[in-house]
Amino acid sequence: MEQGNILPAGSNRFGLETLDDFRELFCNAYEKSIRQKLVMESSELKNNGDHSLNPGMSLPARQHPASVLIPVIGRPGHPTVLLTRRSDALSHHAGQVSFPGGRVEDSDIDIVDTALRETEEEIGLKRRHIEVIGQLDDYVTRTGFAVTPIVGLVTPPFDLVVNSVEVADVFEVPISFVLDRKNHDRQSKEWQNKTRHFYVMPHPDFYIWGATAGMLVDFANMLLAAVDPK
Repeated sequence: MEQGNILPAGSNRFGLETLDDFRELFCNAYEKSIRQKLVMESSELKNNGDHSLNPGMSLPARQHPASVLIPVIGRPGHPTVLLTRRSDALSHHAGQVSFPGGRVEDSDIDIVDTALRETEEEIGLKRRHIEVIGQLDDYVTRTGFAVTPIVGLVTPPFDLVVNSVEVADVFEVPISFVLDRKNHDRQSKEWQNKTRHFYVMPHPDFYIWGATAGMLVDFANMLLAAVDPK
């Protein structure tokens, strides 16, 4: 298996047609983000996470380190982001859309190694196909994980060997879809007698919500800050 289901590319108003185009945009945005943090007071630096849309949400005192890979695929004319849908048989977050990744293990060299190891275990994408170019701020979940999203470029051709125990589906969405703020939909529902707010990114076949949608919004916000500050 090489290519998952891909949405139509839609408007490509930033002219991101190749991985080199995306690399240039990401590197510019990444450098700008680092410069901004260097001039901020420590009290101004905040983690993103489930609490970002839910003021007053209590987070676990201990947060387990984890990392995920945001694989940007060099599809002709429109780079995409690869996502997975977790197996319905899993005990945690069954059936939810996610990035390949997971909890840091003692044998991992660092958080990048975690993301690459988990990606290979879940979908069989070998690390030799992945060029890591940076990372996003940690995303803290209400379930007690501090997740570091690692951004990696993937140039076809490559083969995927999906671990069906962990992953039910693999699909891709165009970068243009991620960057379109119209797709950053805020929704809410009642959970344990409280209203919880979260992001949802509309897709005809998959429900992209929660932490995954939140990380995609963070990803888009960093990129858009370099070209579209509105």
